[in-house]
Amino acid sequence: MNAYIGIDLGTSGLKMLLVAADGSILAENTQTYPVSYPQSGWSEQNPEDWFAATLRGLRELLRGQEKRLVRGISFGGQMHGLVALDADDNVIRPAILWNDGRTEEETKYLNEVIGKEKLSAWTGNIAFAGFTAPKLLWMKKHEPENFARISKIMLPKDYLAYRLSGAFCTDCSDASGMLLLDVKNRRWSQEMCDVCGISEQMLPKLYESYEVVGTLDREIAEELGLAAVKVVAGAGDNAAAAVGTGVVGEGGCNISLGTSGTLFVSSEKYQEDKINALHSFCHADGGWHLMGCILSAASCNSWWVNGILQSDDYKKEEAGLDENLGKNDVYFLPYLMGERSPHNDVTARGAFIGMRPDTTRGLMTLAMLEGVTFALKDCMEAAKKNGAYIPRTKLCGGGAKSRLWRKIVANVMNMPVDIPQTEQGPSYGAAMLAMVGCGEYANVQETASAIVRVKETVLPDASIAAAYEEHYRHFTKLYPALKGLF
Repeated sequence: MNAYIGIDLGTSGLKMLLVAADGSILAENTQTYPVSYPQSGWSEQNPEDWFAATLRGLRELLRGQEKRLVRGISFGGQMHGLVALDADDNVIRPAILWNDGRTEEETKYLNEVIGKEKLSAWTGNIAFAGFTAPKLLWMKKHEPENFARISKIMLPKDYLAYRLSGAFCTDCSDASGMLLLDVKNRRWSQEMCDVCGISEQMLPKLYESYEVVGTLDREIAEELGLAAVKVVAGAGDNAAAAVGTGVVGEGGCNISLGTSGTLFVSSEKYQEDKINALHSFCHADGGWHLMGCILSAASCNSWWVNGILQSDDYKKEEAGLDENLGKNDVYFLPYLMGERSPHNDVTARGAFIGMRPDTTRGLMTLAMLEGVTFALKDCMEAAKKNGAYIPRTKLCGGGAKSRLWRKIVANVMNMPVDIPQTEQGPSYGAAMLAMVGCGEYANVQETASAIVRVKETVLPDASIAAAYEEHYRHFTKLYPALKGLF
């Protein structure tokens, strides 16, 4: 049976899977690399670290496997990051990542001087600090010598595709988050290129996520012991995760509890967000989607448990908290890195509110999990205001491994939550895209129907859901009350 490689280029590490054509996972591997924080609110990585981790991971992934059966490789990747190469293909400066907050001034310029109405007409979106276009404007102003050297502009996962195949490419889903793409028409926006002072020649060739962009470099293939392997464009991490959980076509929903948190609603039709709270992006299945993104989700959990409580036992910290669902009077704002959806405020900060002498460590842990979920409900409510009908949702990401968090999501959202059989998200979706590119299946929908399975459904409890609805109304008042302090 043929096999396919899916690579998820994340912020904290790179995860890859070797997946058989029937969807079974043959092998998996994880590699890590550092994140640099050169100034408060800044976030950078060295693209060479990604490539080195990819080669290490591929060697380990393929050890002892039937390498002759590997037909294709594809990617899911952290979105929005600015990777800039010079004419000799040297990386000009460290990649500025999706959660970097240095572009407050540039984002304000785009939204208020260029104007949200123009941005929406040109790209389907307004400017958010994490997007790529504001990063280009920042680089143009603060690093003019580096900006003048730019020959190629690409996104993180596309740097891997370039190093592995020589193809200067991106896909429509990932490109949607650059604020340089005309999302409705799936083409680069000349108006935005002009605003940023770049030429379209600096931007990669656009593909659909399931299209073949090239073949694996001969020397790399020989070193790994592989034959001719097709390289498929891949997708932004959230679109890839949606594919991996079977959220394709009209009306599917996925919530991801990764480093960041996302609400993803798929559609066969283009829909612009009329309230400027969500993103309107291309989907990896050839359609579109609305997406809300909170910058800190499972990262709040690791910050709290590892950093503050000095613990590494997540299950122990969550033990016995089920009985407090819907009863907790402590609230947490999860804005550790600022916030994107729906507030679009890089100055927002995290906060615990409502502690009393009898507040326990456990109640603060519960408040942290609830606060992240309430922030995602903000995105859910914005999607509903845009006309989305969402009767149930899939749930994936590292946070989805917590049984307590699953219950919280089901009750805060007040809907059934389906847990996929395979919780690998972007890397699994990337392998599925490779299958389509190599002709194993006719399209993304057919692939999802054939191999994605639900292993468990978590149902809400009516009384707990009602209590959480009241708590959510209190939560929505906290950010406006504290905004002036931030």
